[in-house]
Amino acid sequence: MTSSFESKTVRIAHAVEKVYTLLSDLSNLDRFQSVLNAPENQNKLKITGYDSDSLSIEVSPIGSVTFRIVNREPNKTIKFEAENSPLPLNLWIQFVPTGESETASRVTVKADLNPFIKPMVSKPLQEGVDKMADMLVVLPYEQ
Repeated sequence: MTSSFESKTVRIAHAVEKVYTLLSDLSNLDRFQSVLNAPENQNKLKITGYDSDSLSIEVSPIGSVTFRIVNREPNKTIKFEAENSPLPLNLWIQFVPTGESETASRVTVKADLNPFIKPMVSKPLQEGVDKMADMLVVLPYEQ
């Protein structure tokens, strides 16, 4: 049974083109290390590895999950598919321009959860998409 988890909508204070360009190439995470490793962000998202098309994160209680980009729709969405995950799931980030220098964004996860496992993983998955959305706001989009 497919379950959907949507983050709150966040406002990013940068133009949609800049946000999309930066996030659609995950090797740009090199530029984010100081933000990602800042003490105030340590409990938000633990990234364990990445390249231009994939991102590995630590998700409690699931463990390490790698997300690979499977579709890029310029200035609209980036879609990911989970690899080496105990649960089949997809993740995507949506972008909507809300002004010349502002972008609304939301993170969505769809997962195939059986009725036994759903109560155990629903809260961590919801917290995960919300933490990911929060991180999108604080990333340094300016070079």
